[in-house]
Amino acid sequence: MAVTQRRGRKIMMTPGELDEFLTTQRTCRVATVSKDGTPHVSALWFAWDGTSLWLYSVVRSKRWAELRRDPRVAVVIDSGEEYGELRGVELSGTVEFVGEVPRTGELRAELDVPETLFARKNFGLEEMPHDGRHAWARLTPEAIASWDFRKLPSV
Repeated sequence: MAVTQRRGRKIMMTPGELDEFLTTQRTCRVATVSKDGTPHVSALWFAWDGTSLWLYSVVRSKRWAELRRDPRVAVVIDSGEEYGELRGVELSGTVEFVGEVPRTGELRAELDVPETLFARKNFGLEEMPHDGRHAWARLTPEAIASWDFRKLPSV
């Protein structure tokens, strides 16, 4: 994975800060490409396993249809209200689809970790509830850019 930042290195997150941020945040914004080439952005819950961002999407959504047609994606996770609190991460690359579509809970060792992380973070459960409407897409980022304005000297 490449760190794509040439500018802003003073405010970029360290690997540890990046992991902590992605592990604790809940909602990301997923940018996909529509059939006519226009961008489409939607909010989604996710899990971070230290290497990949796992997106759990409704399979009958515009987002899922666009990802199936063109798996290129950019994802932003950010937080903060005041300027000096702003921090976030942009990850980009190509998603891979993992597991059955829609996900019904068939045994799949590759999904053990993301489903445990997702269930704990978002539902407070030890086991992933499967509703037969969602499926997994894994983004192992080709590029990451991050920022943490809390690192700026106060004015």
